[in-house]
Amino acid sequence: MNRRAFLSLLPAVAAAKSVLAAAGAVAGSGRSRIGLCTFSCHQLWKVAQAGGQGAPFRDASGFYRYARGLGAEGVQTSLRGFEAAGARELRSQVEKDGGYLEGELGLPKPETGLDAFEAEVRLLREAGITVARTVLFGGRRYETLRTLDEFQRFRADSEKRLRWAEPVLRRQGLHLAVENHKDFTSDELAGLMRGIGSEWVGVCVDTGNNLALLEDPNAVVETLAPYLLSVHFKDMAVQVCDDGFLLSEVPLGTGVLDLKRMVAALRGRNPDVVFNLEMATRDPLNVPCLTDGYYSTFPERRAARLEKTMAWVRSHPPAQPPPSVTGKEMAGILREEESNNRQGLSWMHQHVLG
Repeated sequence: MNRRAFLSLLPAVAAAKSVLAAAGAVAGSGRSRIGLCTFSCHQLWKVAQAGGQGAPFRDASGFYRYARGLGAEGVQTSLRGFEAAGARELRSQVEKDGGYLEGELGLPKPETGLDAFEAEVRLLREAGITVARTVLFGGRRYETLRTLDEFQRFRADSEKRLRWAEPVLRRQGLHLAVENHKDFTSDELAGLMRGIGSEWVGVCVDTGNNLALLEDPNAVVETLAPYLLSVHFKDMAVQVCDDGFLLSEVPLGTGVLDLKRMVAALRGRNPDVVFNLEMATRDPLNVPCLTDGYYSTFPERRAARLEKTMAWVRSHPPAQPPPSVTGKEMAGILREEESNNRQGLSWMHQHVLG
């Protein structure tokens, strides 16, 4: 490496170090913590939000208590519907328990402006939250974006909104963890983080999502770990189908991911990082990577990734039928969801905290 190339890397190295320092300062305990993110209980949340009888929680406070009952130390969730007094009450409860809270936060929008965004950030801080997860895109890249130009506009808009949010985050003392959400490849997201270059903006590393973009899961973790602020921890199953493969969250330790290697890599970067279980009890997702439309936003990926990925999928058939909810009664789905979460937290107690 020549001197010019070395010097060009210094800002990115400094940014990565500052993100890691910020993440370490969040907990300061010298050990990781384990809990649940909202989507790990998304079936229960649907019942709760529909006003269903018997739902064990209705809001973030109830979700926190429910998660603690399953063996979690805390949760990553939204404070939607809370006011400052309620947020402070929740903070008191969590501090008394010795638990943790991470938040969920949408990025500012032109139509709502920075004032609304800053009010949400202040509410999270009232609850004692220092890390909040966000997503840049609600859909899946290969299903929603139809052209490379559409993706380029999305990328530019994402950077603009993060830069718009950053001064608010810095002023209020909140770290924003951007999830790899089947939108950016790991290299693209790492490039975005280098471009932002702020200790207040990092990554919520999802251990399984980028399989849908034909990426090696271990490489994804290693690429994004320098920007680590939080984790969505999951195991995955894959299965060949007519137009590509099916992708499913499965109970920890029963899928194809090398979870112990991932834990070591992530804790090696930040021993204090929070692992939020995301065990989505739902039908398998279709990744149509044998179709032309799949490649519209990254045309080079067919030649670079398809053959290798499909060979890997064929060599890793599921050991048991992946979870499915179609045709099941809600009561049964809820029992399965809770069982999956209990199993996941038990695995994490042994292999993340043990």
